[in-house]
Amino acid sequence: TLNASLVHPREVFEPAVKYLAAHIIVAHNHPSGNIEPSEEDIEITKDLIAAGKILGIELLDHIIVTKSEFLSFREKGFIF
Repeated sequence: TLNASLVHPREVFEPAVKYLAAHIIVAHNHPSGNIEPSEEDIEITKDLIAAGKILGIELLDHIIVTKSEFLSFREKGFIF
């Protein structure tokens, strides 16, 4: 969509399953320039961690990128 992203774990993990990956890193941009994760960002990260555990594919990090900076969920302690 124009101002939101509809993400589902099945689409995120499809290439990882296809290529027999053991780990993934996901990233997305915030065109607004606001680096802080939204509630939706945090919730999808939790969903991806849970789905990855079922599939045996660890989510190593979720990175938010803006024009001038980035935020790592792992560095911020959102992913252990």
